[in-house]
Amino acid sequence: MIMSISITSPVTELLENKGIVFEVIEIPLTEDKKPVRYLEELLSKQGIDPQSIVRSLLFKTASDYYVLLAVAGGGRADWGVLRKHLNERKCRMAEFDEVSESTGYVVGAVPPIALPKEIKVLVDFSMKSYETVVIGSGVLGFALSLKGADLLNLLEDADQGQFVIL
Repeated sequence: MIMSISITSPVTELLENKGIVFEVIEIPLTEDKKPVRYLEELLSKQGIDPQSIVRSLLFKTASDYYVLLAVAGGGRADWGVLRKHLNERKCRMAEFDEVSESTGYVVGAVPPIALPKEIKVLVDFSMKSYETVVIGSGVLGFALSLKGADLLNLLEDADQGQFVIL
């Protein structure tokens, strides 16, 4: 639920330093400390469009570097477009342990911002469709809601394109 609680992470620090307004959304965890699987339903009950969730999909290229694709709504990564854009013959989804090792965040809390500089970020055009977006907070069990335009401004140096198949 949207709360007036405070969490601290590199993501919230970046947003605060840039003067960007955001709200914290608590995401209940299961008994084994994993985010609930019904996040879309939870957001819908709070009046938030579940398609506005920005998924941070991490890939590892054949050249051994990481690429994060930020995408809102549904759709699957278009592997052909990704490989061509990155000029790579192969790329694959990062494995579970590679996510935290490369980003510094656990699966389920990875944001599209406040990442290590060596991670290349791609922004799918789908993010432009939402006035308000929900991103990973960097802290498991919490997400952040902010204006889509503010997030896109933070990601202005990232490559933008149509990277998913709807």
